[in-house]
Amino acid sequence: MNWLKYLLAALLPAFAVPAVAALNIFACEPEWGALAKELGGDQASIYVATTALQDPHRIEARPSLIAWARTADLVVCTGAELEIGWMPLVQTQSGNPKIQAGQPGYFEATRQLTLIEIPQRLDRALGDVHAAGNPHVHLDPSNIARVAAALAERMAQLDPGDTAQYRARARVFLERWQLASARWGKEGAPLKGLPIVVYHRDLSYLLRWLGMREVGALEPKPGLPPTASHLSELLANLGRDPAKAVVRSAYADPRAAQWLSERAKIPALMLPFTVGGSDRAKDLFGLFDDTLARLLTVAK
Repeated sequence: MNWLKYLLAALLPAFAVPAVAALNIFACEPEWGALAKELGGDQASIYVATTALQDPHRIEARPSLIAWARTADLVVCTGAELEIGWMPLVQTQSGNPKIQAGQPGYFEATRQLTLIEIPQRLDRALGDVHAAGNPHVHLDPSNIARVAAALAERMAQLDPGDTAQYRARARVFLERWQLASARWGKEGAPLKGLPIVVYHRDLSYLLRWLGMREVGALEPKPGLPPTASHLSELLANLGRDPAKAVVRSAYADPRAAQWLSERAKIPALMLPFTVGGSDRAKDLFGLFDDTLARLLTVAK
């Protein structure tokens, strides 16, 4: 069997050398990094610029982000001005022509969707409003499906040699996603009409999908931190229109939620918001599993 030993020895280096990714992907937020991984598999090398514990509105264009952007074939962002404070600078400083706005190497998830909460007028006095509408689209499963289909096609366009692979992975992902979405819809039925206080308007698509009701927000205006006077007013309002919980995303400061929770005698609930926001939210499926499980603890 010496011939087998020599054959294995000859083949070992081929197996030991990792496959070279066809696409270098720079994902602005964890949800899009997780989606790109589902669609790209071994064909994609993915760098995620932010974490679930960072406010996506307030990111700095750090040198490390610029360095990663220099070698990116594809940038996947939310869009709708969510990254306006840092992504344009990263694009400019990277010197990478492939990822500039309007190029195939720049993809915005919100351009594949119809947004909600489009402001009737633009006025800075109203707080941090987004002219195109609410950009926090990823907590509605149907939005993830639409973005997945478009993103797979963009990846295939940039790497035509692996088109069949991207489309096959997209089909598998969307079949799994459809089954999971149906299950989540049934599991989330008890949440319909559930009144909650939110921190920021980052859960609006989740509330719309599940039929939940927002009865107040910890922020006096979008993007402005909670104030003592606003929290006192909110507490008084809850006496007339009670909430079942005060809910915040993983990246949000917990102090205001805890203050209201103690005085209104309702639970303070943290949701992962995106992939990595909790131990269970390791991928997109875990994100929705954990989000629903946490919300259902107050639907009684």
